[in-house]
Amino acid sequence: MSPSINVKYTESYLMSMEKDKTAGQKLEEKLMVKPKNLGEIDGSMLKEAQKFCEGYKEFLGNKTEREVVDYALPILQKNGYKEYELGKKYAPGEKVYLNNRGKNLIMVTVGKKSPAEGLRIAVAHIDSPRLDFKPSPMYEDTELAYFKTHYYGGIKKYQWTTIPLSLHGVVSLADGTSVKVRIGEDPEDPVLCITDLLPHLARDQMQKPAPKIVEGEQLNVLIGCWPYKDEKVSSKVKLNIMNLLAEKYSITEKDFLSAELCAVPAFKPTDMGLDRSMVGGYGQDDSVCAYAEFMAELKTKKPEYTTVTVFIDKEETGSDGVTGMRSFMFKDFIEDFVSAYGAEVRHVLRRSMCLSCDVNAAVDPNWPEVFEKKNCSFLNYGPVISKYTGSGGKYSTNDASAETMGYLRRILEEAKVPWQVGELGKIDAGGGGTIASEISIHNIDTVDMGVPLLSMHSPFEVTAKADTYMLYKAVYAFFNSKLVKP
Repeated sequence: MSPSINVKYTESYLMSMEKDKTAGQKLEEKLMVKPKNLGEIDGSMLKEAQKFCEGYKEFLGNKTEREVVDYALPILQKNGYKEYELGKKYAPGEKVYLNNRGKNLIMVTVGKKSPAEGLRIAVAHIDSPRLDFKPSPMYEDTELAYFKTHYYGGIKKYQWTTIPLSLHGVVSLADGTSVKVRIGEDPEDPVLCITDLLPHLARDQMQKPAPKIVEGEQLNVLIGCWPYKDEKVSSKVKLNIMNLLAEKYSITEKDFLSAELCAVPAFKPTDMGLDRSMVGGYGQDDSVCAYAEFMAELKTKKPEYTTVTVFIDKEETGSDGVTGMRSFMFKDFIEDFVSAYGAEVRHVLRRSMCLSCDVNAAVDPNWPEVFEKKNCSFLNYGPVISKYTGSGGKYSTNDASAETMGYLRRILEEAKVPWQVGELGKIDAGGGGTIASEISIHNIDTVDMGVPLLSMHSPFEVTAKADTYMLYKAVYAFFNSKLVKP
């Protein structure tokens, strides 16, 4: 059957189906909500999403906030972004960026309307749970060399044993220069790991509650066992490892005090599922949202309102520090930027809106007892909008207003972007937050929107490619909408 005949047949069939609907069925369609799987809405979407996510997998290979910034900067420059100049007034369509300490990026596309009329902001964090090295990390025990770690962010400690780990970070040397360290990602590199107790001798260990199966002080990374050949040296294996690091990076043991080093899973981002409909990999919380908003920012050329895209650090540990959302860095930049247009920052922020782009927990049928399915998100149902996060009685949350939710809803429906709503799980099952509360403190209307995620905060998280693609579409629609904010 030819495509044209098939299309006519389909249209005729659909018209017949519509005609045969009862009054109740028509009323149900008008008044009731029936979410649909993205595959049912558009069967061809997966092919587009797969293509989009090839770039995402490359982005996901950058496993620390510094690496994300280093990766993004040349792309910005290639796409016409210039480094922000204090006091300069930019014309509509011009693109600028600000790099804060190599851990934050602020990217701006100037809109047709004056920034004084408000901004369209999207923020995602680029840090992920990991194992940071202690200030004095290296030691030797039983002729094995180790790095001691202090875990960063919320993790299940037992998940980090017996998996391949890679070493990432930067070391500030005694002479003031810095060296970047990245070991375990290239095929020819060695990997590291944390060992675990064999089941034959783990009778007592297996009686412990999950948080105690592996203690924080047991998350020691095995890094070598070959001794330096000198009978007069006491820690021969440690010295051999230090010698290797000194040869490659000019590092001495004192330099660890002025270093930011961490161990992360050495897994490569990869296609998941026999249908290749998912992405599996470390750090998708929150690289999946960062990539979606990054691509939306790059593709935005002449928006009605000025767009501001932010990569932020320290979300996993409470957003503190000079590169976290609680610092004045973001507001200071906005104040500097809008003052060139004769605007007061407090007035601009009041007229602005922000998408806090962060993941939410997808319903996992292996653990149904913690999800309230009516109000949780599902893989392949599109970006998930969270009116509020927090825990228990909405503690530590931003709670978006009805008007803010309605505005975003109108934008997405006008752009025909499917979406879903979702809480993190059952009210008393636990909870968690995002940077939305740190943004709204500046009097900015803010709402959470992101991608549903399986195995959140684990070394190997899972997302659906179609959800990631639709989040990009959603942020792009937000950036380019001409709808006036209420």
